[in-house]
Amino acid sequence: MSVKIRLKKFGAKARPYYRIVVMDTRSPRDSRTIDEIGLYHPIEVEDQQIRIDEEKAKYWLSKGALPSDTVRSLFNKKNIQIK
Repeated sequence: MSVKIRLKKFGAKARPYYRIVVMDTRSPRDSRTIDEIGLYHPIEVEDQQIRIDEEKAKYWLSKGALPSDTVRSLFNKKNIQIK
């Protein structure tokens, strides 16, 4: 089973927010998740936009989970090292 760290969309039209989740690569965007590791709220104030549980993120990265391009950029903003 291949695992990916990606965004899961929630919210209303023109007011989205996202959960940063660990999912099987074969499952659809808004389906069942393996683990939830954070939130991304692009409309919030700059310092409250990204919340990530760094320990969970590092755990899943060490297990071989691959982040999507958007999640990779969010990790870079929070200074989470990707191998």
